[in-house]
Amino acid sequence: MTEQEPTTTRMTEQEPTIPQQEQRSPEEIQRDIERTRENLGDTAAALADKADVKAQAKAKADSAKRSAQEKKDELLGKAKEAAPDSVGAGAQSVASTAQQNPLPFAVGAAFLVGIVVGRILRR
Repeated sequence: MTEQEPTTTRMTEQEPTIPQQEQRSPEEIQRDIERTRENLGDTAAALADKADVKAQAKAKADSAKRSAQEKKDELLGKAKEAAPDSVGAGAQSVASTAQQNPLPFAVGAAFLVGIVVGRILRR
């Protein structure tokens, strides 16, 4: 058996040399490192936000709620503008009649509650 001698290379001969214009000062390198750390932190935060499904769902629900509220307000405004004054007077008339003679309205309300409860229980 022959023993092989370990091959050694001289690092000084094989190291790539950096041209003089590409050499940077330690301060420049430190600034680059800090900038890279900031970018990495921003990227990690963006990924965490994308991965937070619960927060995304909540934001989407809040947006939908806000949109629905705006639509409701818009439609209510249009309905009030389109409704004649006689509708308001009719509602006041029904309210005053209910206050004077509440029994028929109470019976009607109880009947409606019974229908709703019956449908719920059938499910």
